[in-house]
Amino acid sequence: MAMEKNFDAAAAEQRIYAKWENAGAFKAGANASREETFTIMIPPPNVTGVLHMGHAFNNTLQDILIRWKRMQGYDTLWQPGQDHAGIATQMVVERQLAEAGEPGRKALGREAFLEKVWAWKEQSGDTIIEQTKRLGASCDWSRNRFTMDEGFHDAVLKVFVEMYDKGLIYKGTRLVNWDPKFETAISDLEVENIEVDGQMWHFKYPLAGGATYEYVERDEDGNETLRETRDYIAIATTRPETMLGDGAVAVHPDDERYKPLIGKLCEIPVGPKEHRRLIPIIADEYPDMNFGSGAVKITGAHDANDYGVASRNNIPLYRLMDTKAAMRSDGLGYTADATRAKAISEGAAFEASEIDALNLVPETYRGMDRYACRKAVIADIDAEGLMLEVEDKKIMQPFGDRSKVVIEPMLTSQWYVDTAKIVQPALDSVRNGDIKIMPESGEKTYFHWLENIEPWCISRQLWWGHQIPVWYGPAIGKDGKVDYDNGEKVRFCAASAEAALAQAEAHYGVNYAFEFNEDKFQKLIDEGVASRSEVFSDAESYHRGNVSDYFAGHDDIVVLERDPDVLDTWFSSGLWPIGTLGWPEDTPEMQKYFPTDVLITGFDIIFFWVARMIMMQQAVTEEIPFHTVYLHALVRDEHGKKMSKSTGNVIDPLEMIDEFGADAVRFTLSAMGRDLKLGKNRFIGYRNFGTKLWNAARFAEMNECKPGGFDPASARQTVNKWIIGETVRALHGTNKALENYRFSDTAMGLYAHVWGKLCDWYVEFAKPLLKSEDAAVVAETRATMAWAIDQSLMMLHPIMPYITEQLWGDIAPREKMLIHTDWPELDEALIDADADREMNWVITLIENIRSVRAEMRVPAGAKIPMVQLELDAAGQAALKGNDLLIRRLARLSDVSLADEAPKGAVTVAVQGGVFCLPLADVIDLEAEKTRLGKLLEKLNKEISAIGSKLGNEKFTGKAPAAVVEENRNRLISANEERDNLMAAISRLDQLA
Repeated sequence: MAMEKNFDAAAAEQRIYAKWENAGAFKAGANASREETFTIMIPPPNVTGVLHMGHAFNNTLQDILIRWKRMQGYDTLWQPGQDHAGIATQMVVERQLAEAGEPGRKALGREAFLEKVWAWKEQSGDTIIEQTKRLGASCDWSRNRFTMDEGFHDAVLKVFVEMYDKGLIYKGTRLVNWDPKFETAISDLEVENIEVDGQMWHFKYPLAGGATYEYVERDEDGNETLRETRDYIAIATTRPETMLGDGAVAVHPDDERYKPLIGKLCEIPVGPKEHRRLIPIIADEYPDMNFGSGAVKITGAHDANDYGVASRNNIPLYRLMDTKAAMRSDGLGYTADATRAKAISEGAAFEASEIDALNLVPETYRGMDRYACRKAVIADIDAEGLMLEVEDKKIMQPFGDRSKVVIEPMLTSQWYVDTAKIVQPALDSVRNGDIKIMPESGEKTYFHWLENIEPWCISRQLWWGHQIPVWYGPAIGKDGKVDYDNGEKVRFCAASAEAALAQAEAHYGVNYAFEFNEDKFQKLIDEGVASRSEVFSDAESYHRGNVSDYFAGHDDIVVLERDPDVLDTWFSSGLWPIGTLGWPEDTPEMQKYFPTDVLITGFDIIFFWVARMIMMQQAVTEEIPFHTVYLHALVRDEHGKKMSKSTGNVIDPLEMIDEFGADAVRFTLSAMGRDLKLGKNRFIGYRNFGTKLWNAARFAEMNECKPGGFDPASARQTVNKWIIGETVRALHGTNKALENYRFSDTAMGLYAHVWGKLCDWYVEFAKPLLKSEDAAVVAETRATMAWAIDQSLMMLHPIMPYITEQLWGDIAPREKMLIHTDWPELDEALIDADADREMNWVITLIENIRSVRAEMRVPAGAKIPMVQLELDAAGQAALKGNDLLIRRLARLSDVSLADEAPKGAVTVAVQGGVFCLPLADVIDLEAEKTRLGKLLEKLNKEISAIGSKLGNEKFTGKAPAAVVEENRNRLISANEERDNLMAAISRLDQLA
């Protein structure tokens, strides 16, 4: 049956993918003929996600390697899976409940809400899987894992418990990114820093006791420019509401303006006058003497930089806001707390736990939204005449990437990994070469982060996720009775409720009954595992501390309350390599596929995921998780801008697959290299590449070129020996590029070979041979063409799996699908130097002639004469052997000999000789010179305009970087275009 005229990607892709899946083509070990393994762990996308261009790019690169290694006979595993995406999933389900008019999360309670989440996951959680399949990803889907499935969940809890027992995990109070909408800590990766229109307010902080000093400013040369007596220190802030929690004012120790004030006190200019706090003026390296006034208010509980200053100088950290970023309304009255804070500022000893309990928000501001409080604070300070100025300026504000609200730095109690204790092996493994990070620039980022590593916050105030495996029990009073009024709690860290109960029984002894106070463990209690008498499940009452009345008469019952927080998703995904392979069990998969081979991921998560994964795997198994990390750049639009829905420049990979086919999308992505500027035209170009390949295969079919037992060493025709040598070169180039993770070199090398050498030159060169009267020549050429196309299909398959698999089956019946066909192995001895030299000489001559024809605007259909001026023996042999070919492809009427070039001829140089093309009678020289002159004049004006624009500092300083870069690129191309025009005009002058 004859091949179809065109490849119908839409119809073929689903059919071909189903055929692969049904044949088990993707399963671990499929097509393995050697013992060596090759394993890639897919970076798990969020279960809530849809395929975006970043996924498409990342997965394409992984699939290229897996398909290549699978065809080479390695025992391959590409492990797929999805991340449970705590905050994203919880948000999706809460929104779904709201849209359906159902009770919200808190109304449902934890257990019922989690049932809703699991129901959503079963219904919609496979979306990203099906979309990834459309790309052609050959993952072993039979092994698909989810970071919340039972086995993985057990592994995560086991690691937590082991690390806790070793002192590697602890609970502490530190500053975190707090999302007021979701009321949880979030990671830096979930924070978007956006430049917005803002204001900076300048206030006076009066010096204590009405003290004064001489304030002096000087210019760069040390000349005095301002001197005045001040009774205040000037402070500038973009967040006046946080002034209420100031613990100090910091100045640089080298700042001559403020040296007399170091060690003095100043007054926070807000709140009831009788209770205004005095805070110290301290010296610290943090303030920038040239920014603002040079003096900085230190609010350690609400600013990351201030937190560092406060920690270094033992400055109290006063928390001002609640979990919704409203001003606190808890605690004692303002008078009592402000009095205690004043005593602390005057030197009284204090405990950190006491400081957090103090609420220094005046009564008038309590309960206010932070921005309403800001307006009130500004108005009150201004009314006293203590505001110096208001400055409009651009400021960077942190927004939650999902909540879209401003993130509040917040001092909270969280669980942390003590990363300083586990970081050294991760540093050593990269330094000694056990793990290679590519490109090398990624190593600098890696080392910088790990050498300055901070404790890792691993808890989140969510319900969906791996709940912290820690239970709390009450203190026991001196009378031996349970004391729920005592704030101190006993911790029991265990991987299960049963284990926690056993620990509690061992701790408290036999005189107490035990209950779990969470609905989640009702089943355990019902089954008698934890039951003693009555079940207490009102967790909210217990959390509020209102339990003394609740448990009145039950002072012999120990209620165990599980920590309500869940683990950061980066903690569980940090165990991805071992968790997916069945750890902690010593599974056959762990023995065979761990450590894995290469991790391919974006450079932006090198420390959020890559470094942590290395640390965690080494802490747990004492082995590296992979030997190579390949970091790719982010995919941007054709102007270099980050893709985002708000700017409307997002390119949807599924839409591109629908329009151009998955192969075109994959080839486009693999060809981009590290310059990931993506435009629609790229997909069009590589779809045309697939069409070119298809047409070459149809040409071969029409000329009865069928594969079957061809020995390339048997070829005798120069043209056939040449394409065999070019195919060998392409194979070795492809292998070398893939071995070095140079995906763009792989793609562009194959593009040059398949389009340029095979489909263009060889198809044309073979036509006369296929029409030869010598049956042996025809047979050899048919066999060579079939062989060359087969080799190209095999080499292209990892990048363009669909069209190559279709052609593989269409060309001839096969024992195996292409996906399991052995990767070619071709000896470089098959390269024939003489055939190579001859045919490349012919190609160069034809290309040079075509170039002159195009430059001189010779009509495409016109046949022109060529004159041979000088030519060595090798050139003469090549010309004689390929005379008809050259004349047909270069559209020459004849080739003659002459000692000198006739007037009006353009010279054409090749290796070993010179030809010329008499064109005076073919083109209108004057008309062509006039046309080129006008083009040159227009181009010179454009070059001048762009040059002036780029020479203007206002333009380069204010215009978007992408616009400036676009102008620079246009200037380069315009100059190149001008050089070509001037060369063409020079040629015309020679003809005249």
